[in-house]
Amino acid sequence: MPKENVVDGVKNAPHRSLFHALGLTEEEQAKPLIGIVSSYNEIVPGHMNLDKIVEAVKLGVAMAGGTPIVFPAIAVCDGIAMGHTGMKYSLVTRDLIADSTEAMALAHGFDGLVMVPNCDKNVPGLLMAAARVNIPTVFVSGGPMLAGRVEGQKTSLSSMFEAVGSYAAGTITADDLAEFENKTCPTCGSCSGMYTANSMNCLTEVLGMGLKGNGTIPAVYSERIRLAKHAGMQVMEMYKRNIRPRDIMTKEAVLNALTVDMALGCSTNSMLHLPAIAHEIGMDFDISFANEISEKTPNLCHLAPAGPTYMEDLNEAGGVYAVMNELNKKGLLYTDLMTVTGKTVGENIEHVVNRNPEVIRPIDNPYTPTGGLAVLKGNLAPDGSVVKRSAVVDEMLVHEGPARVFDCEEDAIAAIKGGKIVAGDVVVIRYEGPKGGPGMREMLNPTSAIAGMGLGSSVALITDGRFSGASRGASIGHVSPEAAVGGPIALVEEGDLIQIDIPNLSIHLDVSDEELAKRKANWTPREPKVTTGYLARYAAMVTSGNRGAILEVPKAK
Repeated sequence: MPKENVVDGVKNAPHRSLFHALGLTEEEQAKPLIGIVSSYNEIVPGHMNLDKIVEAVKLGVAMAGGTPIVFPAIAVCDGIAMGHTGMKYSLVTRDLIADSTEAMALAHGFDGLVMVPNCDKNVPGLLMAAARVNIPTVFVSGGPMLAGRVEGQKTSLSSMFEAVGSYAAGTITADDLAEFENKTCPTCGSCSGMYTANSMNCLTEVLGMGLKGNGTIPAVYSERIRLAKHAGMQVMEMYKRNIRPRDIMTKEAVLNALTVDMALGCSTNSMLHLPAIAHEIGMDFDISFANEISEKTPNLCHLAPAGPTYMEDLNEAGGVYAVMNELNKKGLLYTDLMTVTGKTVGENIEHVVNRNPEVIRPIDNPYTPTGGLAVLKGNLAPDGSVVKRSAVVDEMLVHEGPARVFDCEEDAIAAIKGGKIVAGDVVVIRYEGPKGGPGMREMLNPTSAIAGMGLGSSVALITDGRFSGASRGASIGHVSPEAAVGGPIALVEEGDLIQIDIPNLSIHLDVSDEELAKRKANWTPREPKVTTGYLARYAAMVTSGNRGAILEVPKAK
């Protein structure tokens, strides 16, 4: 056990002196040392309550015979970082979180870990770290925010961003906007729709790394505190049985996560994070096989922004396990996999009841027979692109229109709000990919502006950047290869016709191969937007969106 490196024997007397300095008794040092990775801070609404979760975890660990020791992880609020330079720092924190947690866990000889994430990049970052460190680990998130209410209707953060677009279009007043502002985000927790944070917290349950309710119990419920205590107790059970993350996060578990992703209608960001998690367990994750899973997996949930239901509704309906139970009725899941409950997937979901067939559609009455996400390929995206098709209106599933080309998010927003984008247009935002951004910014502001201007059913948006889970409409992201490395999206010119066919998984630039070759010959790489600091190092190491924007050491030429 790792503790042998820092506590046991004469050789570790210097280490023990430092544990004494921490105030740890000999009795505490004799027990398994359990690291609690706390993502608590006072800037992210989804993390402001994590101090309470951490205290509950500590109690659970101590009750079960371990010694809990807390250390931190950083977190960015994507909502606050949205629409400015801050968003360049969102995705990149995933790898910082994984790297720093790996360093802390291995440097200090912990015997087990409890990960306490909540918002967007913390969850995949800590899952990546768990796979690397591979000591007994349990996850417990901070839980989702309750939905807001404006004029009797439930709302979420996507409603807020779209309200800004509506105000710009003159369809709501300043007083209306203020009401949205004051009522949309009423509690602590991760934003209330099936956005990235809640998607990944739900998929943590599916991967087998979180207990029942991890993804759906609201942040403000006392049930969340009880869950945290059980997580603390359960890590000790994992320690005693020597069940480790790589015993749980297998290839089959990742495929289960992708399957439930399709049923839930998760954020497109899951198609960045699942490949990155898979990479840590040595699995080659080609995003195109998502289509194979999607073709046989029905979409059972329409949570915001795709529909009118929210995380609190999914929780009351039976949560993630109820969705999994529906899928299992048609044998769509691997059920013999171990989980942190100490039981298999099949045992976990066996007796779970779907308590609301409107929130979780029965398997024989889905919203659509295919999954919530789709990977589109074609001459515009030879290596793939991703769309949340469950959030696309019917009339935009097949679309052809002229390209309106922008080389950054800010220029696109100015054109949209300035009334320069009209029905039928295809907005192209490029040089926002992992390298080009750098950092692959989310395009929630442009998609919300399009919706708020009343163009959500007539305008598409294509980018080598990514989207917030709060984005809806014909929003096609992760276009690979990206513009910064000379991908075809760099060659699009104003007015080129772009053809989108989501049912047939196609995205095509109506330009001849000869013309594209001529444009490619005349294309020159752009000078990097950032040349110093972490972003510059990130840009030098990051791979394309279709590979999950993982970091690789550049190979010698």
